[in-house]
Amino acid sequence: MNSKKHHFTLVLLFILLIAGTFQAFSQKKTTAIRINDAVSIDGKLDEAVWIKAPIANNFILFEPENGVPESAERRSEVKIIYDDNAIYIGAILYDNEPSKIEKEITLRDRFGTADHFGVFINGFNDGQQDFRFFVSASGVQMDCLATENGEDFSWDAIWNSEVTITDFGWVVEMEIPYAALRFSKENVQTWGINFLREIRRFRQKVTWSKIDRAVGSVINQAGILEGIENIKTPTRLFLIPYTSGYVESNQLSTESTFKAGMDIKYGINDSFTLDAILVPDFGQAAFDNVELNLGPFEQQFNENRPFFTEGTDLFSKGNLVYSRRIGGPPSTSASINENEIVESNPNTVNLLNALKVSGRTSDGLGIGFLNAITEKTYARIRNTNTNEIREQMVEPLTNYNILVFDQRFNQNSSVSFINTNVTRVGGDFRDANVTGIVYDINSKGNKYNFSGDLKMSSIYDDVKGNGYSTFINFGKTFGKFRYSVASQYVSKEFDINDLGINFITNYHNFTANFNYRILNPTKRYNSFNLNTNYYLERENSTGKAQDHWINLNVNSNTKKNDYIGYGFLVSPFVTYNFYESRVVGRPLALPESGNAFIFFSSNYNRKFALDIEPSVRIFNQENRMNYGLFVSPRYRFNDKLTLIYSTNYNLQNSDIGWVDFSENDIILAERNRTTLTNSITGKYAINNKMTLNLTTRHYWSFAENIEFHTLLEDGTFTPNNNYSINKDANFNLWNFDLSYSWWFAPGSQITALYRNNAQNFSNEIDKSYSSNFNNVFQDNLNHIFSVSLRYFIDYNKAKNWFKKV
Repeated sequence: MNSKKHHFTLVLLFILLIAGTFQAFSQKKTTAIRINDAVSIDGKLDEAVWIKAPIANNFILFEPENGVPESAERRSEVKIIYDDNAIYIGAILYDNEPSKIEKEITLRDRFGTADHFGVFINGFNDGQQDFRFFVSASGVQMDCLATENGEDFSWDAIWNSEVTITDFGWVVEMEIPYAALRFSKENVQTWGINFLREIRRFRQKVTWSKIDRAVGSVINQAGILEGIENIKTPTRLFLIPYTSGYVESNQLSTESTFKAGMDIKYGINDSFTLDAILVPDFGQAAFDNVELNLGPFEQQFNENRPFFTEGTDLFSKGNLVYSRRIGGPPSTSASINENEIVESNPNTVNLLNALKVSGRTSDGLGIGFLNAITEKTYARIRNTNTNEIREQMVEPLTNYNILVFDQRFNQNSSVSFINTNVTRVGGDFRDANVTGIVYDINSKGNKYNFSGDLKMSSIYDDVKGNGYSTFINFGKTFGKFRYSVASQYVSKEFDINDLGINFITNYHNFTANFNYRILNPTKRYNSFNLNTNYYLERENSTGKAQDHWINLNVNSNTKKNDYIGYGFLVSPFVTYNFYESRVVGRPLALPESGNAFIFFSSNYNRKFALDIEPSVRIFNQENRMNYGLFVSPRYRFNDKLTLIYSTNYNLQNSDIGWVDFSENDIILAERNRTTLTNSITGKYAINNKMTLNLTTRHYWSFAENIEFHTLLEDGTFTPNNNYSINKDANFNLWNFDLSYSWWFAPGSQITALYRNNAQNFSNEIDKSYSSNFNNVFQDNLNHIFSVSLRYFIDYNKAKNWFKKV
């Protein structure tokens, strides 16, 4: 018996060894060949050198039918060549119905309804980060940095591409300079590489190296690129000077502003890059979707400034950075004496300059450093008796620092160290420091994940001191059935709000997730995912539940490529909100509730498509109920013109929230709140480098108080018939952007923008939509016209200009 077991063990080990060997050698490989003569990037592949290059073919479907070979009539062939300056990709993409190739023209980095080809390059072959370059059948470029946490399309590289539509399909030709990539200093390069092709009319995606959807990671399933030898990256020094002019006009005045500055990108070595902005200008950044905020927390906005969005994956580790803090509102408000009023209080602080250094060594160590400095900012205060004006500093000269070390290993795991620091120079302003360790460890084969973090905040104001937060998660990340369990502890003193953002502290939680998905299409669905979660959060001091719910969500994609989803969430017990009262230790009891939703998104391949999502939430409280309805039709008139309309309606009946303090009482209001947002976005593409873009938004929200209450010690409330101050709110906001954008040269752009905006607020409720819409335009509509020119200068080409002079 023991002998049989011994033989069985040897056989099993032999099988595993053979399987492992087969797996190692089954990884696809292709070879790049060196060229000595220049090639013309024209989308034709008619130079003789392309004939000699090896072919990467036999693509495999990624979705919907994962693992199935591509069809012969729509086969794909890719070749790679290189020289001392760049790598060149040539792709022949066969299609037996070339007239049906989708080719909508979009803005850069927008995929739209078009066929696409992409190359994924990992210069360190570490299975953790790709530089991805896509081009559509209409010639529009898209590029991003990709990790297993997602794709960052705010990163833009300078590269060249052309496509041609032929009688057998379409052809792509790409030139990707080494300056746009990162790789080791080795004489013999081994890169991870994969190619992706999207055939839009079938919603098919095929890849050269098979990507198994049962595995929880993608990048480490790439193939291998060999043959690149003895290359040296040129000096990576790019200068992007800009100039811009603004004319702003309203009922009060007309002002003109001229700005000029420069962005600098410098390759410190093959792996690390310095980005700096001198005299920044973000005047053409997208507007914020401001809302009527009746809650206890600030509204969180998206980051729209390019410097703080481009290539910032390292700085997002641990979620400790909310970059809108830099150049955001002052950290303090003006304090006034008797007979004084605040005449002007700035909403933002000017950014003087900023720089960041980021990159990764050949050993997988990523290093990121970001520094920004904002100027002293003052409020103007007027004495009502003497009319004398004095200035009060509300924000001193402030220095922001972020430092990140991220060590990758085993092609699927990492450990990171993050530190953020805010130093306010002079005065009684507080300083802050936050440190975190984040780990993300995956098993061999990417079947299981163990992740978490440990963070400490230090506030130097003699009040808060040190705070702590820790999180731990374990999950199964492969196959049809997946699960995870996690827990977090946050101390009362934990505060990252000087450079990050967190709303609640002093709690611990437990969460569990289970989900099921199909890996290949069925008779009804191309994809189907069922997801259920359980969540319990308790306040540390009292043990009361702050949040407690269970939900079930279903997301599916039908055979006609329509997306359907639905779900419900039940909070079966009373929970407690420790923040709505604005008083520490005074929670508001929240009743049991349940909500449900359903959404439908039709196939965007059709000229007319529709998104719709109704929702409802019911509370165990008399008359308290929420309704929501989102509707967004879109129409693609042709490959150049698309319009999208969206309306979002939300009604909250008998909502309960804080409105005031009265002597020792905390006053709550029972209120009906209605919110309606209408927006239109549109795009007209003159060609693949020139577009007209439209964005409009009208936001209207009003809250009508029905009855006032006094908050009791146990979290319940009782009617207050003595309070009678008008706390109704009626808020309108209008934004309109119309821009013309022309990429007249690689990395160089002219943008003309006309913008107008207005807002009004009143304690008098007006329930007429047309009246609100008309009134917002009468409330001092602000007009801005601006023109911005940015020109990209590559040092390697610029130095030749001077040689010719």
